Amino acid sequence: MVRAGLSTERLVRAGAELADEVGFEQVTVSALARRFDVKVASLYSHLKNSQDLKTRIALLALAELADRAAEALAGRSGKDALGAFADVYRDYALAHPGRYTAARYPLDPETAAASAGPRHAQLTRAILRGYDLPEPDQTHAVRLLGSVFHGYVSLETAGGFAHSAPDSQESWTRIVDALDSLLRNWPTR
Repeated sequence: MVRAGLSTERLVRAGAELADEVGFEQVTVSALARRFDVKVASLYSHLKNSQDLKTRIALLALAELADRAAEALAGRSGKDALGAFADVYRDYALAHPGRYTAARYPLDPETAAASAGPRHAQLTRAILRGYDLPEPDQTHAVRLLGSVFHGYVSLETAGGFAHSAPDSQESWTRIVDALDSLLRNWPTR
């Protein structure tokens, strides 16, 4: 018998909260069962295994990030859009470190194609329309932005900037300024 009140959605949300508390790598069906004070077997009517749980948390995180980014970009262009987009990723990673890690979880091609992942690339390309970059430069710029945002956030969440001046917010602002300048003056071959 399925325990009352448990649903796949509720378990995935609880798994995402657990990921933020203890780290995405530590999330398992067993850990989730302990959180609900139920036997592991009672969760298997909702989840296949820990990989299924992690995949579902990754899909949730990708959707949350895409929704926040789309909202932040509405009505913005150029540097304003770039800064808003960058801040969404950084703020999400700082507020939800486990979910942010989950958003990088490897998905099989079919699941990835049906996820919010492609929306992230579309949103990045929407920002780049303000910079008038042709292909393949636009693809290079998407990769550059993703690398810079993820790299900075990864270093920051690992404590890489905690004990040095200037503070990380000042560096973040300067990085966004530098990216804007680079995108406006994109090198041509």
